[in-house]
This record gives sequence, structure tokens and C-alpha cells, in this order.
Amino acid sequence: MNNIYDNEEFFESYSQMARSQKGLDGAGEWQTLKDLLPDFKGKRVLDLGCGYGWHCLYAADHGAASVVGVDLSEKMLEVARKKNTFSNITYLQASIDEVTFEAESFDIVISSLAIHYIADFGKLAKNIAQWLVPEGQLIFSVEHPIFTAEGSQDWSYDEAGKIAHFPVDNYFYEGKRTAHFLGSDVTKYHRTLTTYLDNLLTNGFQIKRIVEPMPPENMLDIPGMQDEMRRPMMLIVKAEKE
Repeated sequence: MNNIYDNEEFFESYSQMARSQKGLDGAGEWQTLKDLLPDFKGKRVLDLGCGYGWHCLYAADHGAASVVGVDLSEKMLEVARKKNTFSNITYLQASIDEVTFEAESFDIVISSLAIHYIADFGKLAKNIAQWLVPEGQLIFSVEHPIFTAEGSQDWSYDEAGKIAHFPVDNYFYEGKRTAHFLGSDVTKYHRTLTTYLDNLLTNGFQIKRIVEPMPPENMLDIPGMQDEMRRPMMLIVKAEKE
């Protein structure tokens, strides 16, 4: 399967982002996500769409018994393996919607900004429910349905070139969207809030927390960050298998 993150130019652009350079501290949503994470001590952890492996390292550093990171990108995993200082982290190159594991293989499943790259969330929710033990935890972040709906993921501008508003359109028409990101056209999938939450509920999860992370105060002086208060970019969901 072709992966945009293995495109040389795109990957180079991605590697210059704050979240790539600074790790978790460079990610605007990290403080919000961190507060939702369970105790990793002694737990078997799965990270879907692990990228550079920052969350895998965090889980291992906080006492996880084992961590499996899955990502489709060869270039991402190459970086993750170089950064890995733990013998109990394993990285697998696979698509998160095609990888398979035995039932009840994990206590915790995490995923950061990866699920909006796959077409079928219902299938993934069903798989995760099988992979988790009873009372197992699922914590994931995705691009917010308001952010993905119209597709371009860009502001609308007035005649003077200033931001007028953020467009929300075709909300109930789920499916493929093409956004311009880091100088490239990137395929993502829009789905409604109902699709995210109802697929969890109908696959045996209880929803514990829903958070729309805002920019942290210590980042509000970064150019453009004040505008991030005008619409939600991300959605974080914490759920527990019944």
C-alpha cells in the first residue's frame, strides 16, 4: 500500500515539524492526552500508527510490560527503531486496518492522529474490542469531524487575505477527502461524531471521556495558534471494553 509518509519530500517536511523535532512536548494536544492515559505499569500496550514511536517510548518508560508499535511507513519505523532504548518495544510494519492479533492480547490500545487515514472505523473498533482484555482501555486522537468535513482543512479568507471563517460542509457525506498538507495532497477519511462514538458503543465499549483539546497556554504565542481557538482540530476519546 502506498504511504505518503514514505514520500521523500513529504517525510522531510514532516521531520521539520515541532512534534517531530521535540517529541511529545512539541504536540499541542499532548498535555490533554497525557492526562487521559491509564497506568501503564505491567500492561501490554498496542500503539496503532505509532510513527516515530514517541508514545511507545512513553509507555515503556512508565512501566509497560511490553509495547507493540504498528505503522505502515518504513521511514517512520526506521526513525522509531533508532530512538528505541527499550528491549520490550516491538515495531511492526503494517496497515492498522489490516494487522491481526490474537484475542485479548493487550491491556491498553493507544492511537495518535492515525485513524483518520483508514476507511473503515467500524471494522477497526471491532478488531480492537477483540484484541483487548475485558476492562481494557482504548485512548485515541483523531482529526475532529468539524475539521475533516469540508475536506480542504484550510480557512476561508476575505478579500484582504485575512481569515474569515473555517468552512464546514458535506458533514454527513462520509468518506475520502483530499487535504493539502506540508506541500502535498494527502488522503484522509471524514466520518461523523456519531460514527466514532456509536461504533465504540455497539462493539462493547463504554465511553469514559471525550475531549476536544485546545492549544495550551504556553503555545498561544506561536504564530497562528490563537486562531486554533476558533474551531476544533482534534478529538480525543477514552473508552473501556466492557
